[in-house]
Amino acid sequence: MTAVGQQSNGGMSIGSVLDRLRPDFPDVTISKIRFLEAEGLISPERTPSGYRRFSIADCERLRFVLTAQRDQYLPLKVIKEQLEAIDHGVATVERADASVKRPRSLTVAAGEVSPEEFLPDREVRISKADLLAQAGIEDAFLTELLRSGLITPGQAGFYDDGAVTLARTAHAMLQFGLEVRHLRAFKLAADREAGLVAQIAAPVAKGRDAGARDRAEEMIRELAALSLTLHTCLVKAAVRGALDR
Repeated sequence: MTAVGQQSNGGMSIGSVLDRLRPDFPDVTISKIRFLEAEGLISPERTPSGYRRFSIADCERLRFVLTAQRDQYLPLKVIKEQLEAIDHGVATVERADASVKRPRSLTVAAGEVSPEEFLPDREVRISKADLLAQAGIEDAFLTELLRSGLITPGQAGFYDDGAVTLARTAHAMLQFGLEVRHLRAFKLAADREAGLVAQIAAPVAKGRDAGARDRAEEMIRELAALSLTLHTCLVKAAVRGALDR
């Protein structure tokens, strides 16, 4: 890799940078680039109207950061220290072996769930009748799910794809002898996890700088994905333990 240090020449938009990076880093997003900028790892120039303009060096710097996260699992603090050493000429950059690909879904820890899965989906408006048909459930069962708080319709009374999947999954679980009241435990656990994630991200979201909200959203997606991966690992371990008894 060349030209990792900050340079002023060039003029790519953030979308162009995204196009350059995505072939090697499919999970990278505009919010991720903004987050790295807010953390001080890159400093693109700004036009008089406030738009970011990235140089080739900025793009290569991002590539260095993303590679270090994916292949070496380094935290941003360590990567930033490495970049500062390179900027001051006390360290050199070694080109990574491009033939070695280590798939990685998260930017902070290996896992089975990508933070991108928590990005807002396009709005889908599913009627009650369509929900019943798509999920293959009866009206009475949907009423139980609504009463238990497992499914909540939108303000206009419509549902989304997530509600269909949840209803279908809940119905499948009931075939094993569970009841809707038993599924409340899953809802309470999810609410506790979401509350913890929100509590951690709240101070970041209250920052006064322009990138505060982007950083908070990025953090929430990362933590939510890690939380779900951790939950999956714990359930797998517990089930294996139960089967071994």
